[in-house]
Amino acid sequence: MTLPLKVLRIDSTVKLPTYGHAGDAACDLFAAHEVTIAPGERVQVGTGVAFEIPEGYAMFIWDKSGLSHKHGLKTLGGVIDAGYRGEVQVGVVNLSDVPYTIEKNHKVAQMVLQKIETVELVEVEELSVSSRGAGAFGSTGK
Repeated sequence: MTLPLKVLRIDSTVKLPTYGHAGDAACDLFAAHEVTIAPGERVQVGTGVAFEIPEGYAMFIWDKSGLSHKHGLKTLGGVIDAGYRGEVQVGVVNLSDVPYTIEKNHKVAQMVLQKIETVELVEVEELSVSSRGAGAFGSTGK
């Protein structure tokens, strides 16, 4: 099934988001400008595009695996709500020990559009018992 997603190119010189391969879950987002990120530095990278996300959906921004695994770049934040109409900005932190330059029109992140459910929060005195319980990080062992 294909869902139409309206995209506005704010900067006429930037690449529109594209899927790398048929059937991919995520669509690549491209940098609207060149930016060099020093080790430990956090930056906002504009994409030069805005979207009209349909009601009942949200856009989630994720790392490009090559940038994160090979170069230590990690995206920050990453939830774009249906009501937002501004330029999509990608927060990026450089976790490596060397500077990295993202060039204009190079991939910076990827986006996934997902259907969301709105919940009604119901405060309770206790939660039901489960096999996991409150077991958190490392609860399943090595």
